[in-house]
Amino acid sequence: MMMRSDVLVKRRTSTKVADGLIESRSAGFPLAKQQDYFQGENPARDTAINPGAAEPQETYAYSLEEIHSILSLLPEPAATAFAIAAFMGLRYGEIRGLLWENYRDGEMHVCRSIWNGRVTDPKTRKGRAPVPVIRQLAERLEMHRLRCGNPQSGPIFTNVFGKPLALSSVAYRQIMPMLNRCERCGKSSPQHQNCDHEYKRDSRIPEWHGWHAARRGVGSNLYRLGVPDMVIQRILRHANVSTTATYYIKTAADDVRGAMAKLENHIAPSAEVQTDTTGTLESHLGLASTVIQ
Repeated sequence: MMMRSDVLVKRRTSTKVADGLIESRSAGFPLAKQQDYFQGENPARDTAINPGAAEPQETYAYSLEEIHSILSLLPEPAATAFAIAAFMGLRYGEIRGLLWENYRDGEMHVCRSIWNGRVTDPKTRKGRAPVPVIRQLAERLEMHRLRCGNPQSGPIFTNVFGKPLALSSVAYRQIMPMLNRCERCGKSSPQHQNCDHEYKRDSRIPEWHGWHAARRGVGSNLYRLGVPDMVIQRILRHANVSTTATYYIKTAADDVRGAMAKLENHIAPSAEVQTDTTGTLESHLGLASTVIQ
């Protein structure tokens, strides 16, 4: 008789195959067949990506200016939780899983993550590395500890029952109402129902782009400050530097213009007078353009 565990292994293997996670050119299918976990042809054969599929949307990273503006508006404990995301780059589940005993010697030792109520290890082996705590964040953490009764152990962020605080609830109840305010009266959108004027969000306040935008912000802001990719990788605890460079370093338009200005300043000016058929040099450099007849 086939044991229940064997059935579960077969089902899991078949599911992975159906999802295309085990490709026919790898050893996954031959091994699955040899172990009697799978029979038949590769169901992922001759599959292709839909050419009409929508392109993935560009992700967001908070700038330092946005971070300071958001922190100035948020109440506690939302402000301290957001500061950890923005100044340490911890993931959503890692922030929720933080313990006071993990905070020592000026570093936060990330040892667990809580996702959908389940306590797990950090995402990768490198994810268990300690992260330095900058002075501004250390001051916020100490004030938060005093407000909580000066605990030395247990979750850093707790609900009224002493359980780890759900950050989704923090975003919904504390962060978004503070950031989505009317430009005329300053009231949040839920409080604006009985006002005698139309609600229009104050565009001077940064928009909420989620917790992970703060993690991307750490990578992007460090990069703008001249920190090398490899160091940013260690701070964000990625398994490889390509993930850091591809997804967590966002280049702003000002960065692009600044880079091109540096290039311009390092190129020797030409002695020849260049023609300009559209007048761009006249507007850009204040020179009289020579128009080709």
